[in-house]
Amino acid sequence: MHSPAAAEELSAVAGICGVIVEGATSSSSLFRPNCPVIAVDSSNDAGLSDIQLEDGMSLDKLKTTIEQSPIASATLVQLSRNNHHASVFDALFAESLAYSTLQHSEPFLSWLASEKPTNIKHFVGPAIIAERQANQLVLVLNRPENRNAWSTDMRDALAEQLQLACADDTIKGITLKANGPAFGAGGDLTEFGAARDAGIAHVSRQTRSPAQLMHILRDKITVMLHGACVGAGIELPAFATSIVAQPKAFFQLPEVQFGLIPGAGGSASILKRIGRSRFNYMALSGERISAQVALKWRLIDKLIDANDV
Repeated sequence: MHSPAAAEELSAVAGICGVIVEGATSSSSLFRPNCPVIAVDSSNDAGLSDIQLEDGMSLDKLKTTIEQSPIASATLVQLSRNNHHASVFDALFAESLAYSTLQHSEPFLSWLASEKPTNIKHFVGPAIIAERQANQLVLVLNRPENRNAWSTDMRDALAEQLQLACADDTIKGITLKANGPAFGAGGDLTEFGAARDAGIAHVSRQTRSPAQLMHILRDKITVMLHGACVGAGIELPAFATSIVAQPKAFFQLPEVQFGLIPGAGGSASILKRIGRSRFNYMALSGERISAQVALKWRLIDKLIDANDV
């Protein structure tokens, strides 16, 4: 780890998908492999490794994803290294650039060609129901038949309501919850690949950003989670200061398996809540995280009875 030539050899472009480290290492090296570095020994310095395995974590799941999606995996850990010490706004900027780049990568385009659904659904009613209750604003995701998959319509509706909340000082609290069996089942797959120009996609993402608005309003927001909280369904809630969840809720970041990375703000919000190692584990393993584990990791703040959501 003390040689630029060695670091270059330990890279995805050189055919090395990841590095597993046993025993103690030092973080003083200027040269780190640009692929995932996984420490299987707790004595390893966290500054060097991207993931420090804990009890219950699966090395096999990590290896499967990293070998399947080496470029997305390398991009993810490099992004997490950058965002670990970055401001939220700088982290969101870097994430947007990385996500836009991967949207035009061969692995993602190949996945898209074989997996993108064609049964586009048409919905009745607003994507988000907004209700003012005295000095409180209640926002309800309202695409239950689509498990509240994150779509352009939902992004625009949430951004509009959060912009209004930023401008209205009489709003003292915001509650965000969802109708249907899931809070949010990830991105709307029928919209995947719609962005044809990486530059426009990046600038658009930075122009209308619910993630930025969630961060700005974080101290006013309580999010109530249930069911599947996948991709954007946990990336956006993680900005809030208060997150409560039903005991059967679960959390997942599956994007790397598609050749992408989390792109709704997770490398800023989730990373800063649970730390770089656990964020990388969630994203690289694609594993479902239970509400109980999420509480232990501080991804959520409290478990509540199902009747309270």
